[in-house]
Amino acid sequence: MNDFTYYNPTKIEFGKAKENNIGQYIKDSGVKSVLILTGSSRIKDNGVFKRVTDSLDSAGITYKAVEGVVSNPLLWKVNEAIKVAKDNNLEAVLGLGGGSVADSAKAIAAGAMYDGDVWDFFIQKAVVTKALKVFTIMTLAATASEMNGNSVIMNDETQQKYSIASVLLNPVVSVVNAELQASVTPEYLAYSAVDIISHTIEVYFTASVHPNFNSRIVESIIKTVMETTEILIANPDNYDARAEFAWVSAQALNGLTPAGTLGGTFPNHCIEHSLSALYNVAHGAGLSVVIPAWMKWHKDQNIKQYERFAKEVFGKNSADEGIVALEAWFDKIGSPTTLEKAGIPRDGIKGLAQNAHELSNLWGLGSIYTVEVIMEILEKA
Repeated sequence: MNDFTYYNPTKIEFGKAKENNIGQYIKDSGVKSVLILTGSSRIKDNGVFKRVTDSLDSAGITYKAVEGVVSNPLLWKVNEAIKVAKDNNLEAVLGLGGGSVADSAKAIAAGAMYDGDVWDFFIQKAVVTKALKVFTIMTLAATASEMNGNSVIMNDETQQKYSIASVLLNPVVSVVNAELQASVTPEYLAYSAVDIISHTIEVYFTASVHPNFNSRIVESIIKTVMETTEILIANPDNYDARAEFAWVSAQALNGLTPAGTLGGTFPNHCIEHSLSALYNVAHGAGLSVVIPAWMKWHKDQNIKQYERFAKEVFGKNSADEGIVALEAWFDKIGSPTTLEKAGIPRDGIKGLAQNAHELSNLWGLGSIYTVEVIMEILEKA
């Protein structure tokens, strides 16, 4: 096991109706004013927004609201909200929605305390040294944004989908009420399941040191995601499965699974960000296209781990059988596994590879994931 430092400062308030206490949670953190960030109108239609604002009012917390965050969240919306936060001297950002809202909230928190362009953080021109406090109420489980300091934003002008990470952007308090996630469509449930799995298997397959304990955690997360997803497809109102799905989502990317590993990278995310950037593919849908193709290309570089994956997750004997089984499960739940199924033409591969290579360079992977290699991987999709 490699040396590591593990620190996660986020407090999780998990359970039914806990969003009704958000005002007190924020007040207890010494915050008196917040920017409320939301996505679709569903938040207002189902009454959640009013319950949250009633709680803020009761706690004496003032607020301004910015609506309209979309899947694959956009930089211009982040900049709009940064201006609102600065103009009103707000002290915190409350993300009320899914991962796109939470990611945007973190970018806003960083940008509101920075004199330059918030995109500077994403292109590694600047480092986050201070930020507004972040709070979240999650209406979708997928990204683990409720329990990490990661933010992924799409620059729609440059067609770049880039990320930042800082413990300063970890939410102070995150509310996870699985009841708020019951209206997620079967389509986005499938995409969420893929996303959760992707957060664990990247390091699982690429790390040069990956202890048995970590491998067992990853395998447990994957099997739990698969089990609860199938239950929820059959019975969307199953609260226990929904709650377990929500909690395992947070464990997949809160720093737990890679602690003690060495050398892990995120090539699938690197490549997928281009699918989202150039074709506006939902992140999980793009990952279900990229992951099996990448596994077929990468398997011989860590064959024993692939054989372990096949055996422990699917009860199969070979690496190839494990890859086929995972791809078949993605198909089973309705997440695309080919470029064609995702609506991406084959003649788009070169453009995708060029776009992805820009990010692989930024992440220090450019010498491995060249344009030619990324094209080879995408050809397998």
